[in-house]
Amino acid sequence: MSVRTLPRLLPIALAAALLASGCTNMSREAQGTLSGAGIGAAGGVALTALTGGSLLAGGVVGGAVGAVAGNLKSKGYW
Repeated sequence: MSVRTLPRLLPIALAAALLASGCTNMSREAQGTLSGAGIGAAGGVALTALTGGSLLAGGVVGGAVGAVAGNLKSKGYW
């Protein structure tokens, strides 16, 4: 995939992150984890689109890192 696909994929990833973060019946930790995963996945896709890597791998790795960071932030570690 090329850099030209980024304008198509980024809005979809951001919309998914916004929809997921709007869940009101979730605990604070669950919301932080899900929001971090969505933001991390979008960031991972964006970075791999710019560098020419695998978008799927970038999204998965970014989502995993974002989920851990979001969970830790919601617990007040930073």
